[in-house]
Amino acid sequence: MTMQNSAVEADRALKAKHRAMWAQGDYPSVATEVIPELGPVLVEACGVRPGLRVLDVGAGSGNAAIPAALAGADVVASDLTPELFEAGRRVAEKQGAHLTWQEADAEALPFGDAEFDTVLSCVGVMFAPHHQQAADELVRVCRPGGTIGLLSWTPQGFIGRMFAAMKPYAPPPPPGAQPPPLWGDEDHVRALLGDRVTDISAERRAVRIDRFATPEMFRDYFKERYGPTISVYKNIAGEPDRSAALDGALVDLARDADQGTGSGGTVLEWEYLLFTARRAG
Repeated sequence: MTMQNSAVEADRALKAKHRAMWAQGDYPSVATEVIPELGPVLVEACGVRPGLRVLDVGAGSGNAAIPAALAGADVVASDLTPELFEAGRRVAEKQGAHLTWQEADAEALPFGDAEFDTVLSCVGVMFAPHHQQAADELVRVCRPGGTIGLLSWTPQGFIGRMFAAMKPYAPPPPPGAQPPPLWGDEDHVRALLGDRVTDISAERRAVRIDRFATPEMFRDYFKERYGPTISVYKNIAGEPDRSAALDGALVDLARDADQGTGSGGTVLEWEYLLFTARRAG
């Protein structure tokens, strides 16, 4: 096997692993029950309107793609994990949204150059392992003058800290892979896109999460439904002491971040970066 063929096979295996990670659990319920407002926030920031052709990269079950379609745009929802589409189709049908669902690798999008007026991703493309390749694809498929919009968890925010808490229990990342929350760092995203974009707007915001009565309920919800958390627990399944330590680390994270003031429930603020830019040219 040549070095090039070996690299292709390694990438194919990595993408298969990522697809399987997101297919397990129930990410669509996380999107609809915990963070439903994030997609509409991104769609509004991108100025999506009737007549625009929009691509949602890492669309999952359509948290941003469906609001974009309801805004009147011609939308393609793309994701590496098509198992997530069925839940999205049900939501779209219920809401009267019409859009196209297409399996796609964010690092090798099956679309033409400058094919879309708006290219967006709501906590999606940030999980592609090779950030520069994914960023290059976002730019390539966006027309000159078009909008690129990203909503990503920050390294310093709650989800970024959750990934840091899970890291000691996770298998080592593959060569060249970068941590997802780096997409929530403005300087990192600016470096990825470079001088290929103009009119940059970058703002840190937070979404209020108050659906978990206790820190333990947060932990158990993510253990059951969130693919990356499920994968980390599977990695240490035969090590009860480490599993218990991770249990404690996630509870401590939620307890430390709890902003509840005697309301009887856990109140969390999950920080994200809202980033929009216009493709130069």
